[in-house]
Amino acid sequence: MLDSNETIVAIASPTTPAMRGIVRMSGQSVVPILESVGVVSSHTKRPQVIHSRINLGMPLGEMDVTVSLWPTSQSYTGQPSAELHTIGSAPVLQSIVSVLSAAGARAARPGEFTMRAFLAGRLDLPQAEAVLGVIEAEQRGSLEHALKQLAGNLSRPLEQMRSEMLDLLADVEAGLDFVDEDIEFISDDALVDRLSVIHAAVEKTRQSMESRGGNRARAIVAFRGNPNAGKSHLINALVGREVAIVADVAGTTRDVVSVETVLGGNEIQWVDTAGIESRAQQDPLFEITAASQAQALRASQNADVRIWCVDASNDDLAAQRRYFETHDGSSKRSSVDIWVATKSDLIDVATRQSDWIYTSVITGEGVDQLRDRVSQFVASRDQEEVGSIMGTAARCSGSLAHAATCIETAIRFVQQGDGHEFVASELRVAVECLGEVTGTVYTDDILDRVFGRFCIGK
Repeated sequence: MLDSNETIVAIASPTTPAMRGIVRMSGQSVVPILESVGVVSSHTKRPQVIHSRINLGMPLGEMDVTVSLWPTSQSYTGQPSAELHTIGSAPVLQSIVSVLSAAGARAARPGEFTMRAFLAGRLDLPQAEAVLGVIEAEQRGSLEHALKQLAGNLSRPLEQMRSEMLDLLADVEAGLDFVDEDIEFISDDALVDRLSVIHAAVEKTRQSMESRGGNRARAIVAFRGNPNAGKSHLINALVGREVAIVADVAGTTRDVVSVETVLGGNEIQWVDTAGIESRAQQDPLFEITAASQAQALRASQNADVRIWCVDASNDDLAAQRRYFETHDGSSKRSSVDIWVATKSDLIDVATRQSDWIYTSVITGEGVDQLRDRVSQFVASRDQEEVGSIMGTAARCSGSLAHAATCIETAIRFVQQGDGHEFVASELRVAVECLGEVTGTVYTDDILDRVFGRFCIGK
């Protein structure tokens, strides 16, 4: 492992021309090195901003720099740290790195700043991997996933599972220590019950992680629109069989109807919802309508893709779109809306608008185009959102599977009446496996695999 006491330096901003560039430092000698090149701090322990100049030698000469200094451990890395801000010129930034290196700093390795944050307890491994996800995010959905992981949405439940396992292991081992005395720290029934709960939680986490990695969770595609807009006809055409009841009477669909298919190698859940409508409270169908509308809204809120169906033969497409965009309450930041004009065989081609997909279940027009549009979105979603999540899944899946197997074996040992020393052995391994996921237990190889994917300066 690299010496974390050495002071490291690297360019932390893109090296393309910009108004501002950043050089980052971390290590015990940050303050002495800065002072040796003319950047003098106020010698307080508080974070500070210093406006100074640094001599870069010929031909650049002196350059203005603004230094953000954390002289103690109150920094991202848990060490004295500094960021030098100046013009975003690659030669200038590289010259600053050279001057600081000559004064005693070492060039940082990929991910070394974040690795030091991990070693200092500022982040656990899933959060460290989420830092990479934030950096690499190109779409809002991928950024949201990374930020959730960075906030601890994965780490917290894993730490809770590990803590509960340690409690159970302590009870089992205490029972072994007092085996000759009439003391029961935990009954076999209680042990099995608690282990079963933990096993289910570990398996759920593993499956969720794998679905976000190589085996993505299915995409949900919900159909929305007015009653009798052709939603049910269209979903039947898309999946190639009759899954939704169709009729000329408006409001045929009341309950949410869904079917799962594979499209382009990805699992799709197609969801048919009740047409958007409202009824007066005194209407005999008021309660049924309200319930079906609430159900449809929930389905739409959970969707990755919403297909808005408007009857092209009867409705003003632009007006309907404005109404749905303004009044619908199912908007979700990471979802995609596709606007479909149904019953296209009933209208003149000259009246069509370019930003709509025109479909007809009578002629088959537009069905393949719509299916391809959904497939393209799902494929791009998988590619965009996986990012660091795939790295976390690849690293953690094996450890979680091993932990689940050990817990399952421990449960079987208890139920068979085998000695608790065998149970304790399985629980120790399970605790260690969960520790590998969060980084409580780690090796140099694990750290190299995680942080080697980072760029230099992060």
